[in-house]
Amino acid sequence: LKEREALISEQQKLLCLLEEQLRLARLRKFGARSEKLPFQGELFDEAELEVSLEDVEQALAEAEAEPKKPRKRRTKADGFDENLPRIQVRLTLDEDEKAGANKTFFSKVKEELDIVPAQARVIEYWQEKAVFDTPEGESTVKVAARPIHPLGKCLASVQLLAWILVAKYADALPLYRLEGILKRHGGQISRTTMANWIIRLDDVFKPLINLLREQQLDGDYLQADETRLQVLKETGKSAQSDKWMWVIRGGPPDRPAVLFEYDPSRSEEVPLRLLDGFRGTLQTDGYAGYNRVCRENGLTRIGCWDHARRKFVEASKAAPVKKKGTKVSKADVAIGKIRKLYAIEKRIEKLP
Repeated sequence: LKEREALISEQQKLLCLLEEQLRLARLRKFGARSEKLPFQGELFDEAELEVSLEDVEQALAEAEAEPKKPRKRRTKADGFDENLPRIQVRLTLDEDEKAGANKTFFSKVKEELDIVPAQARVIEYWQEKAVFDTPEGESTVKVAARPIHPLGKCLASVQLLAWILVAKYADALPLYRLEGILKRHGGQISRTTMANWIIRLDDVFKPLINLLREQQLDGDYLQADETRLQVLKETGKSAQSDKWMWVIRGGPPDRPAVLFEYDPSRSEEVPLRLLDGFRGTLQTDGYAGYNRVCRENGLTRIGCWDHARRKFVEASKAAPVKKKGTKVSKADVAIGKIRKLYAIEKRIEKLP
């Protein structure tokens, strides 16, 4: 009987676990992806949270008591940058309408954001040449220097190259769309030509990338992560196999840099190479590929609250529906404690 009771107890535990996994699988497939929980605002509003926040408020008050720098005028959420050029349009009365008036004046009634559409043009370089006669009766020619171009002989101006890079990498516009945009403006530039320009610019930017890397490694705190992506025509790998984009963020607090590094491998050799010479604190997820560089470089390894919190959220969502008066779960307690940290961070995020 004891053996049977023990077996039944184990089966009940397994049944509860399978029910939680089923609920979580259903939520992942059909439920909202957000990790915000509806009861978060009401959980654990204990005195200790208020005390923590009072400490922050006191720090804020002390900071405000110090002599302040002149504040910039606040802009609305949908306002305009104060550094934008401004054009005044004066709406005037005609002479008959203001006849007999004591004085006239203008008052600003509205502002509009205006965009000057992109305009394609061709820059022609005309080089001045001077011909000199030598005493020997020969002629020499002196030519005005050309401006230095990063790609040498190239159909694109420096401004066009910058526009292509920003549009592709900051605005996520593929080259075939840029080809269509340029064609609409009268510029016949193929996507293949633009791709070759981008590849050639790799050597041009190498010194800048190296300086940014050195600046990062001189700091004492870095964040690292790796993201899988698919790459066509990778030597020795199929198009369906995973390749990796490694990203490292950090450097001096007032000059942070974010650098991406492509590598077909996710091995521990990659962070060992990228973080060579770094000494300090490294923040990553739980991937074991960073263990070796932390061990060999003597780095302090720290984690991320979002990653830790995610598992508690999953446990809370997978738990049976709570009835009134029932005790909150351990997962809910953990989420409540993490929420206190987030509340403090929200109050202090603007502090230096």
